[in-house]
Amino acid sequence: MTRIFITGDTHCDYDWKKLNTACFPEQKNLTKDDYVIISGDFGGVWSKDKTDEYIIKTYERRNFTTLFVDGNHENHDALDQYPVEEWHGGKIHRISGTVIHLLRGQVFEIGGRTFFTMGGAESTDKGYRKEGLSWWAREMPSDAEYEEALKNLAAHDFKVDYIVSHCAPEDYLYFTEMDVARRPNRLTEFFSELITDHNISYEGWYFGHYHEDIDFDNFHCLYQRVIEL
Repeated sequence: MTRIFITGDTHCDYDWKKLNTACFPEQKNLTKDDYVIISGDFGGVWSKDKTDEYIIKTYERRNFTTLFVDGNHENHDALDQYPVEEWHGGKIHRISGTVIHLLRGQVFEIGGRTFFTMGGAESTDKGYRKEGLSWWAREMPSDAEYEEALKNLAAHDFKVDYIVSHCAPEDYLYFTEMDVARRPNRLTEFFSELITDHNISYEGWYFGHYHEDIDFDNFHCLYQRVIEL
């Protein structure tokens, strides 16, 4: 049986201690047929240098296949240079043999379960960053990606097992006590519209971005936790 785990941001190698064998001992019994999903701010494709190579090789040595949606803190220009492939029913960038970027607006079937993926988020710190060096406008989805998301969800009658994103629906943020610097944006409102306008059905919605570990009903904000689905 395929085992699937999910966690929050790793930020290159800054926040990946949670994936070592001491914090995540379950991996000792996993194989490359099992998966760990990172819910944005993967950061392993950043400078296109030896640091990136080290990060990807480290993931390749681990006893699982690494999947990730993109966050806001990614080198989106570099990610977009990878060829697009079809994998498990959706589109991906294959960063290496077992490190895979799940593209926006896709529905994947993995281990007998369906996953809707929609990466991206708006940076609250972009005023302190430099475009093309530490911040990229592609952090937010394009019109085409929103359209593809709706098309793919409609093909599944707006019913999936899990949603994996980097940021949360706008309404969710009002229901929690998370103290986050933010303002409504098209993506958070799009997520809310999936609930209010399209009545999307899902077992769990998982996201990172806010550097918190919080559960509210079937919403799950992840940071240091590694959860098995």
